Amino acid sequence: MKKLIAVASAGLLILLTACSQVNSAATIGKTEIPVSTIEKSVNGILTERAKVDTTGMNLQTGATLNVSAVRFHVLSVLFDEIAAKMKMTISDAEIAQRRASIISQINGEAQLPKALVNAGIASFDFPRYVRTVLIAENLTQALKAAGDTSTDGSSIQKLIISMANEKKVVINPKYGSWDYTTGNIVDTAANSAVTTK
Repeated sequence: MKKLIAVASAGLLILLTACSQVNSAATIGKTEIPVSTIEKSVNGILTERAKVDTTGMNLQTGATLNVSAVRFHVLSVLFDEIAAKMKMTISDAEIAQRRASIISQINGEAQLPKALVNAGIASFDFPRYVRTVLIAENLTQALKAAGDTSTDGSSIQKLIISMANEKKVVINPKYGSWDYTTGNIVDTAANSAVTTK
């Protein structure tokens, strides 16, 4: 009886693990990004596209759009982890201030929907995007203060790669896999040279 229970428990564990992988678009350490989050972002982007004139825009579609949404959420989490490690905080007031600055740059709130569609960002993900931009800018300033002279973003990329190695990034195979060399999501079928773990 004990053996039967043990076998049944092991089978259940495997089943639950498989279900978790199916429902997870990506995991970064203990942080899981559900497939539903990606679907929500993609559906938001597509819904908002239908409301604006997209003439002349180079918009992502299909699998490319899905992967782009996964990349956005994974990088957001990695930037959050880096900020936490460096004891860097981003306040709601800072996010609101930067949002207002962006609105000013695009000539008013009325232009925001079109700007977000062009950038491939769902409106409800915009605060998350602004937060990530602020973290990246603060990191750039901190690196410069420490003597970094690079201007191509390579130092930020190194921080992303380092944090990804520390936390371990796992991507649902339907979106591709995480390349630990470049700190990006890649289609492993199309690129057999990627470094994954």
